[in-house]
Amino acid sequence: MIWLYRILFLPVLVCLLPYYAWRMWRRGGYRHDFHHRFGLIDRPPPKRPGVKRVWIQAVSVGEANALGPLLARLRTRPLTEIILTTTTSTGYRILREKYAAEVLKVGIFPVDFWPFSRNAWRRLEPDLAVLMEAELWPEHLAQAWARQVPVVLVNARMSDRSFARYQSLRDVARWMFGQLRLILCATKPDEERFLALGAEAARTRLSGSLKFDAAATAAKLSLSEITALREELGFGNDPNTLVLLGSSTWDGEEALLLEVQQAAIAAGLDTRLLLVPRHAERRKEIIALLEKQSLPWHARSTCPRAPNPARIYLGDTTGELARLTQASDLAFIGKSLPPNDGGQTPIEAAALGVPLVYGPRMSNFKDACRGLEEAGAAWRVDDATTAHMALLGLLQDPVRRAKMSAAGRAWHAANQGATSRTMAALEEML
Repeated sequence: MIWLYRILFLPVLVCLLPYYAWRMWRRGGYRHDFHHRFGLIDRPPPKRPGVKRVWIQAVSVGEANALGPLLARLRTRPLTEIILTTTTSTGYRILREKYAAEVLKVGIFPVDFWPFSRNAWRRLEPDLAVLMEAELWPEHLAQAWARQVPVVLVNARMSDRSFARYQSLRDVARWMFGQLRLILCATKPDEERFLALGAEAARTRLSGSLKFDAAATAAKLSLSEITALREELGFGNDPNTLVLLGSSTWDGEEALLLEVQQAAIAAGLDTRLLLVPRHAERRKEIIALLEKQSLPWHARSTCPRAPNPARIYLGDTTGELARLTQASDLAFIGKSLPPNDGGQTPIEAAALGVPLVYGPRMSNFKDACRGLEEAGAAWRVDDATTAHMALLGLLQDPVRRAKMSAAGRAWHAANQGATSRTMAALEEML
């Protein structure tokens, strides 16, 4: 199986290279330590007798942020060294900013091609490899197997798209799952999908989502700090002002939120709009949209503090969503309206007590959304029209918003504990 992958990898990579080169150019930041992608990660200090070395791969910003509580627990374990890698340029920046001083090494995950992956394994020499969510790379797994290094998949998720793909490639799925010593699933449906695809029951467990614990440790602002933040955004400190948040929005969703804001203002509500797109590099197209309307706006990338009062604030930076969310009274969760699909995480906003609205395409967070809706903390809508109606209705209904806020906090509190279960499993491997 692995040799077929090795033979096919290079021609497939050559075919896809123009697309990935364009995407890397568009997002920017990839020049920094680019040699890591060839497995030429700077060598950490030599291994010490009796010290266990753990290599954790967190693909992007969301996974990097979810690592916090688990890393804190691992760092308290005697004689343990931690190496962190990520795939995206933004994820690499977050890892360096948040964790570089706390771990042995921070680097970029190598392209999953035999010589590149082998280079990284020879340099890093881990005793345990940890992958997050859906990060299964055949060559990475093969290198671990050849060295008899156990691999654990934590916070494991299986989206609708991945499940359908693996169903058509059952032999591939069975081989890859067989390379894993342990699969720690984020939700019960995820566990059922892994088992249905051939994962061994003895190696598959339900641990819960690390994102619940990460959200609990996020720095919560005091009332005075929230007031100061709203003033920083140019929204003032009038208690009657409402802030509508577009949380990790994708193409088309910003236009919807601008229409909702206009409708709310026409209804007599002092409504401000805080847009935090999932990809900051989309700022040009969002700015072009903002320039077509008449309300005053400000982009965070030019200066964090709005120099003048603003009706719209564009949070076109990375890694600040948790803080900016706390300035809002109501949030729309992005990547949830067609043609977008999969959804962005609603967990952090719910933990902060922000009422939620999202579209029908939240397939990556089915279990979380089901729980939020049953708790009364979130409102799932069918399309852009019903999203407009729901958001406008909630802006006009402070009592319902307060109930949804309390429900979200309670739901989040009831779902914590994944870090302890995950740490217990990693202790077995170490």
